[in-house]
Amino acid sequence: MPNDSRIVRPGVEPRTVVLQDGMVCEVPDDWELLPPGDAALTRRVKAAGPSWTVQEKRGRKTFSRGVWAAAESIATIRSLLAAERRSDAYRQRRAADARRRDAAHTEYVASFRAAVLDFLAFDPRHAELAGRLALAISEHATPVGSGTVARTKRIPLSQRAEAAVIAWLRHQTTAYDHLRIPRVKGKRREIRRQLAAESRQLLDRYRHGEPIAAKHCLLRQALA
Repeated sequence: MPNDSRIVRPGVEPRTVVLQDGMVCEVPDDWELLPPGDAALTRRVKAAGPSWTVQEKRGRKTFSRGVWAAAESIATIRSLLAAERRSDAYRQRRAADARRRDAAHTEYVASFRAAVLDFLAFDPRHAELAGRLALAISEHATPVGSGTVARTKRIPLSQRAEAAVIAWLRHQTTAYDHLRIPRVKGKRREIRRQLAAESRQLLDRYRHGEPIAAKHCLLRQALA
């Protein structure tokens, strides 16, 4: 039986796990399963001694099912952590962390909005509309935990801004949300590419400074 820290899968029978090599192991009698949800507690339990991190993969996603570890160790660490969280020093540190996160988020939103404006690159005659559009897209795309492309760090900021604009236009100025797309591999991607091309053509009209009456302006209608 392994006595170190490793990643396992849930077993079929209660209190069993499956190792990466397929071997089935019973959980030690003096261990208990710490549910997911408290990251600080989980980190400390895993650092304190042997543990099995239970993960279950469903499709492309991997879900945490908790950590098996010595019950005594979990109880001790949970008690110490609870006492720490009741202290003034902890509350002050948490407040300072929250202020730093808020400041960092505010700075990112401003940077993202500027990147959106750079991508729009509207002619000066449409500057007011560009500002409103950048604000609307930023408010939609930047909230923490939104899961939008604006929150990813895998691509540069300029590409995030471009993708966010195209996504916003797809949902606000096209019939995409109401289309009945056949369940054919690649069909949804194909349609999104077509709509993206249409959105880029729409943006080019504002970049070139074409006069567009308010009643014919899809962007103003979407913002309204």
